[in-house]
Formats: sequence, C-alpha cells, structure tokens
Amino acid sequence: MPIEQETDLNRESAQEFGDGARLLADIGATNARLALERAPGRVETIGLFDCGDYAGIVPLIQSYLRKQGKLAPRHAAIAIANPIDGDYVQMTNRDWQFSIEETRRELDFDTLLVVNDFKALAMALPRLSADERVQVGGGAAAPDGVIGVIGPGTGLGVSGLIPADDRWIALGSEGGHTTFAPADERELFILQYAWRERPHVSSERFVSGPGLELIHRALAERNGVAGVQPPSAAGIVTRALAGSDPLCAEVVDCFCAMLGTVASDLALTLGAVGGIYIGGGVVPRLGALFLRSPFRQRFEAKGRFADYLARIPTYLITAPYPALHGVSAILGHHLQAETRASPLVD
Repeated sequence: MPIEQETDLNRESAQEFGDGARLLADIGATNARLALERAPGRVETIGLFDCGDYAGIVPLIQSYLRKQGKLAPRHAAIAIANPIDGDYVQMTNRDWQFSIEETRRELDFDTLLVVNDFKALAMALPRLSADERVQVGGGAAAPDGVIGVIGPGTGLGVSGLIPADDRWIALGSEGGHTTFAPADERELFILQYAWRERPHVSSERFVSGPGLELIHRALAERNGVAGVQPPSAAGIVTRALAGSDPLCAEVVDCFCAMLGTVASDLALTLGAVGGIYIGGGVVPRLGALFLRSPFRQRFEAKGRFADYLARIPTYLITAPYPALHGVSAILGHHLQAETRASPLVD
C-alpha cells in the first residue's frame, strides 16, 4: 500500500498549468514514487509504492490515480530503471513489460514520456540546492563542467550531464553493466567467487543492494565463517551501522571501496570536472559510515591521474525524490518544444 504525503519540493509559488496537473513517476525495480505537478516545480501528493504489489505499470498508475478522485491528467512522464529503446520496454530487474503507446492509450494520456531513471536524476542535478547534497572529500567543481551521476539500488544506475549553450543534455547510459575490475586481492577473491555463478560479472553485480549480499557470501567463505545465514542487504546495512557484526562491517567497507573505483572510472570517462553525484537507494542509508568509508580514498587512487581526480568533488545526494525534479524538467521541455512546433491557429 502506498504511503502518501503532501510535499512541495521547491516551495516556490507558481501559476498552475492551464491544462491541469501532470503525472510524474520514478519507478525502480523495487519501489515506485508517483506524484502530481500542478505548477512548474511544484510537485505534491507523492505516493510510495512497493512494485511487488502490482502486476504491471498500468495497475500501479491506476491505483495512484484512483486515490486522487476525479483527476485525469493529460500529460505524464515516467522515469524507469531500464534502458529505453523504442516503444517496447522490458524491465531488467523486474518482470514488467509494456508498450509505451498502448499504455498511453489505456491510461487516456495525451502525452506519455518514458525515460531512463538516471537520465532523469541527471536532469535534477542543476535544481539541487546546497543543502540537498553533502560533499565527500575535497575538490571543487569546474564551472560549466561535465557532471557524472551514479547510484546503487536494486541495480547500478549511471548517467552524465553535458553543458550545451544555455541548457543541459542528459545521457542515457547503462554504465552499471560495464565489466567489474578488482583493485586488490580481496576484490579479486570476490570476483573469482562470482565467476563460479556467471561468466561475465559487471560492476552492478557488486555495487548494488543484491551486490552487498553477494559480497557477504564471498567474504564469509574467504574469512572461514562457516554456517552463517546470509542476511538481506538491509540487514547487512543495519548490522554494519550498529557495529554488531564485523563481517557486515567489512562487506560495507568493501562495497564503498568498489563504488569509489567505479565512480572514478566514470569521472575519467566523462571528464566530469563538474563533479560526481551519488544517488540510489543504498548509499544514503549508510549516513556517516559512508563518509568514513574508503570511498574517497579509492576514488583518488588512480596512479598518474590521482591529482586529476583529487580536484573533482564527489557529492552524496540528500534531496528527497530527486528524480521527480528531473522527470518534471524533461516533460516540461518536451511540451514547450511541442508548443513551439505547433502552427498558429487564427
């Protein structure tokens, strides 16, 4: 069941849209967040849903809209944890599949945009205020520099933000599926452990919620901890935060180091001198434990490029529901472009 709350994400007064409220959604493999945007940047009536309670995207949206009474939005945009290539969408980490056009017709929308969730998150970054992020380590963002964003959740999301004249261009990326590279003997052991199960091991296999569980299984074997009942990802985090389980503490330490390596690879690949931002559902739950972790040390550990990376700042996103900001921007730009392209009618 959804937990609904009223939220004005930017708390600015703005004139309401003439064609009614817009539906916004951020749908991951595990959780979904749906909201209404009644005026530019004014996002409210946020509903939180467990995707496992629904057979697909249509019943999920219908359930949310039923609670809004007679409201019938004309325009909608969805950020989804999946690559988007054409009309047909088949989710990677959930057994949902749908046609965008058929879904638009079934829900009676004039407009339905579906975009990658980390493309949406990237578009949110220029809207973040200073108190909606926490800097981890040193460095300073270069003005108008390329920005990277990465986030472990059920999977590993990756995107980038490229400045272009007076606007930003967000990249659709599946960078979480690049091949994992170990940085020390411990990580080599974990990789060899994972190779027993699959021939290709991506960064997402470790730097994600399920990745915490895989690291735990590998380190339990490496450390000779027999008969350990593997906890869930949430359980690993809880025990690590409590300091009650040395193995879980090591798992989180290893996870953060791996994230540092993957984040630095992204920074080098994009030339992200505007900074690297960390989102997703896992890292924000670590709190101060992440700030004390080896993440930043590993981020800078790139040999001849250590000084280059030391100048690039890394930020933890603390804003609530940031992808809704981004999907709002994407929908707004799309509708503005359609308006400009429409012929004038006397």
